[in-house]
Amino acid sequence: MKLIIQIPCLNEAETLTVTLNDLPKKIDGIDEIEYLIIDDGSTDETIRVAREWGVHYIVHFCKNKGLAKGFMAGLDAALRNGADIIVNTDADNQYCGADIEKLVRPVLEGKADIVIGERPIDDTEHFSPLKKKLQHMGSRTVRIASGTDIPDAPSGFRAYSREAALRMNVINQYTYTLETIIQAGHNRIPMVSVPINTNPELRKSRLFHSMFGYVKKSTITILRSFLMYKPLKFFGIIGSIFSLAGLALGIRFIVYLCMGEGSGHIQSLILVAILMLIGVFSFLIGLQADIIAANRKLIEDVQYHARKTDYDVSEIKKLLSEDKALAGEKENDGNK
Repeated sequence: MKLIIQIPCLNEAETLTVTLNDLPKKIDGIDEIEYLIIDDGSTDETIRVAREWGVHYIVHFCKNKGLAKGFMAGLDAALRNGADIIVNTDADNQYCGADIEKLVRPVLEGKADIVIGERPIDDTEHFSPLKKKLQHMGSRTVRIASGTDIPDAPSGFRAYSREAALRMNVINQYTYTLETIIQAGHNRIPMVSVPINTNPELRKSRLFHSMFGYVKKSTITILRSFLMYKPLKFFGIIGSIFSLAGLALGIRFIVYLCMGEGSGHIQSLILVAILMLIGVFSFLIGLQADIIAANRKLIEDVQYHARKTDYDVSEIKKLLSEDKALAGEKENDGNK
């Protein structure tokens, strides 16, 4: 059983060594632990620090591509190098390395394919009261959109089984945390949460520059993800609102008409027609979007099998190369 711990990095030379030193070197049930960093266009000495420390794999972007792209690149590299379990953590040492064992345990025991660390948000001193409320509000919204019970949706401290990692797709450019939960929820991927601890803050978060920016981007991400996986429900709700409003005005017009006052409310009748048309068109858009979502599901299944074949072939080639190298060493020893 091979575990690869991946760390997205952007100018993390000052904190990376602290984070790496805190990572576990041995976990019961895990035969091999390796480390991977995703350098997202760093302009400092992040890569040098990682190499000197002895990180096994480095994924390097010449230009910053964002956390979501880095996360997916890390999954790709980990899968190609034979990871059975992939843990994602932050380079600022926000999460306690010892808690990685808590993350991988449900995967090892076959209880889940995705495990998300639940931070003690209310007890985190460097979180402002507003940020705590927004974290809880965002997590509640994601639970509704995904049909899951994950209490800390924005947490980036996660473990993925190989099977779950093969099925992950991230479309937005902002972050992977919210979208992957919604995706996993709608794809019925077994997912649990475990309580974890956090370390004191070493630096300010770089994911967003203001609370307003965080709320805006998170809201767009949640709506977009929900729209991709439940379009009929999304447009059905919109269509129902307009249709019910039109129906209410229609009943109101009929009441006035029965009272002999219908001539003075022709504007209401025109508004009824407009609202009902919007409702009908919303339902039609929802039906079309639902067909597109079904095609997306088929494409995701094809992508899953293509990935699985690709990564399995890569693993076989790697094993063959190792066998040839070992055979060459034995032959050289024999000649001596």
